[in-house]
Amino acid sequence: MSSYVTKKTPGNTAWFTHDRFGMFIHWGLYAMAARHEWVKSNECMTEAQYQRYFKFFDPDLYEPRKWAAMARAAGMKYAVMTAKHHDGFCMFDSAYTDYKCTNTPAGRDLLREYVEAFRAEGLKVGFYYSLLDWHHPDFTIDMLHPRRKDPQARQLNQGRDMKRYSAYMRDQVRELLTNYGTIDILWFDFSYSENQFGEPWMKGKGKQDWESEKLIALARELQPEIIIDNRAEIDQDLWTPEQYQPKSWVKHPETGELVTWEACQTFSGSWGYYRDEMSWKSPEMLIRMLIETVSLGGNLLMNVGPTARGYFDHRACKALEVYGQWMAYNSRSIYGCTMAEPEFKAPADCRFTQSQDGSRLYVHLFSYPYAYLKLPGLAGKVEYAQFLEDGSELTFTEGMVEHFSLGATRQEDLLVINLPAVKPQSLVPVIELFLK
Repeated sequence: MSSYVTKKTPGNTAWFTHDRFGMFIHWGLYAMAARHEWVKSNECMTEAQYQRYFKFFDPDLYEPRKWAAMARAAGMKYAVMTAKHHDGFCMFDSAYTDYKCTNTPAGRDLLREYVEAFRAEGLKVGFYYSLLDWHHPDFTIDMLHPRRKDPQARQLNQGRDMKRYSAYMRDQVRELLTNYGTIDILWFDFSYSENQFGEPWMKGKGKQDWESEKLIALARELQPEIIIDNRAEIDQDLWTPEQYQPKSWVKHPETGELVTWEACQTFSGSWGYYRDEMSWKSPEMLIRMLIETVSLGGNLLMNVGPTARGYFDHRACKALEVYGQWMAYNSRSIYGCTMAEPEFKAPADCRFTQSQDGSRLYVHLFSYPYAYLKLPGLAGKVEYAQFLEDGSELTFTEGMVEHFSLGATRQEDLLVINLPAVKPQSLVPVIELFLK
């Protein structure tokens, strides 16, 4: 069994740390603007300006069963979709607001269709719920609000009441965790109480504003095993580094304990659909990010931003296909795997993962070596070796590279894998070592 012990979580993370790979879905009115999910804030739009998206939102090509099939084909085991983003627009039929998809030309509960489709594919389902709400009349104007630059911005805060807003959030979370069956993940986003910029009277918001203790207690009451992130400024189940790849297992900043963590990343630079964005990640980078994350004991949540008409654009489909082609043959090095035991040190340009039962070690080759792969510390510990992709045997020697040339490596604890001259077709070949 793995020797790594993580900080105890209130929710059930056993399935989560086995499955390792999920799909994030950022979808809402901002898909119509097609220039970043923060477009309302970035461009300081008025309600009237943003209303045109509400008026014309009609995702006539939305077929969530296709989304779910693509997620499963990519090797993803769970999904998290935006129920409400920062603009306050609800993708579900909430009884507490008129600002929802059922009042647009869409005319139906889009979130329910997502839940039913992904469940039908055998995937676990989660909801993203923004703690911010730039539409709600009680959400006070701050340095991120679209109305922050208005000459009368401070006056517009008169009469706004964050306690009424926090009660509104609890009402909606109750709906989300009551009306859709078992929900596996609740992904809150985000707190910024330490941020201070803009006008002196503006300040960031955090757990006091959200009344996070009440919010989380409600969620736990309704669904005790649900997984919740820590973005409401109270430690829960997940730590969620965003748009960067940690270089070590994420630790609790105060106790130093290893935590359950999930890197959240995008195929390009934005979460919502961005038509003109050109920073799409290469196939090699996509695969390496997944491997890197699991090699450090984490999960990867990779985001798709559907178009306003409700389909994944061609670039997102190609990225998902990259994962699907690699995971079809190499997923055994991801599912049920974690960081290799401390005794195993990966050489340069390699990443190790190890099955949680300790029986198999996986060597991911970021750079394909010529003729030999030298693995110090593994002599006498390996019973059998093969390429994971096709199950083809790889012979090995111990203690030395068996070559006539002067200077061939010799080292008592050395395991040497003999490699074919031609690299396998896989973007990142994987060697499976069966340990003694």
